[in-house]
Amino acid sequence: MENLLIAIDHRDPAWIAIAFAFGLFFKQLKLPPMVGFLAAGFLLHLVGVEGDSFLHAIADMGVTLLLFTIGLKLRIGSLLKPEIWASTSLHMMGSIIVTVIFLLSLGSLGLFAFDGIDFSTAVLIAFALSFSSTVFAVKMLEDRAALTSHFGQIAIGVLVLQDIVAVVFLAASAGKVPSIWAFALFGLIPGRFLLHKFLEWSGHKELLTLFGFVLALGGASLFELVGMKGDLGALVVGVLISNHSKAKELANTLLGFKEVFLVGFFLTIGLTGLPTWETAISALLLLLLVPFKTVLFFRLFTFFRVRSRASTLASLSLGNYSEFGLIVAAIAISSGWLSTQWLTIIALTVSTSFVLASPFSLMADHIYQSYQTF
Repeated sequence: MENLLIAIDHRDPAWIAIAFAFGLFFKQLKLPPMVGFLAAGFLLHLVGVEGDSFLHAIADMGVTLLLFTIGLKLRIGSLLKPEIWASTSLHMMGSIIVTVIFLLSLGSLGLFAFDGIDFSTAVLIAFALSFSSTVFAVKMLEDRAALTSHFGQIAIGVLVLQDIVAVVFLAASAGKVPSIWAFALFGLIPGRFLLHKFLEWSGHKELLTLFGFVLALGGASLFELVGMKGDLGALVVGVLISNHSKAKELANTLLGFKEVFLVGFFLTIGLTGLPTWETAISALLLLLLVPFKTVLFFRLFTFFRVRSRASTLASLSLGNYSEFGLIVAAIAISSGWLSTQWLTIIALTVSTSFVLASPFSLMADHIYQSYQTF
């Protein structure tokens, strides 16, 4: 946040152009462009490029806007349905337990990066891999025009709850002790009346967009001032105005900006390290858990009386790993809880899960029709 006002290095536009080229190539393959952005980061790292302050600054901006827009979409009432909150909670617990057992088993066999893995490291990795991708799922649902469908709403509800858990982790990982002035943040609750007024006065164009940036960055800065994680502030401010009639319009307005800034995040992830045979095989082993995640979603949804078709389509949308896993891993590494090789492994695992999940998501209706009797 503090490095936003910086001079752009003359090479930065070239790195972004390369990211665009890779994103465009993967888009032609019917894959999320973020897979291309990660690949571009790996390639740039291979030729000796290092992340600079500009890329890190736009990466921070992308994460802040991502959390702010999540807050804008948060509807507490819709998350209280058991098929959403209970399924999400049980799935995360089940996924973490099975993944920890899987990781420790591989570690006991001395396989690749898992050799010597301890329990706390296994829990952190399992936690990072327990999320499903918001960006991937929303993109797939948009392509199918299914965002407002029953199974689409279930998938979005699960993703929002997972995102809240991730934000809580981000806030806790800051390791900061809030100052006494943190209690003043409760004044934001009655103050949202004024925020709503500014939303109404901002109209529908550039002022609304600008006010969205003011809210996201202002909320982050306000929380940082009182010793709390800034990203949590962006989420909280988004929640405060989420019930306003223009919240959805604001989220849609900021969507393009958020995705552009997140390019910096995916590039910096790729620039952290080059895949090796060891990290690549370790990532492939982690992909063996994706079918378990998908089937567990299906069993939980049907247990809570969601129809089998909706359960199948929602489960296939959520059967992947998440970009939030990368954020969690990056935070864990910066805090010294994980070694740097795990960021490369998780980046490979996340991007490959998108490659594998895309055809299943696109053919979800055909898969259901073929196996509905079973």
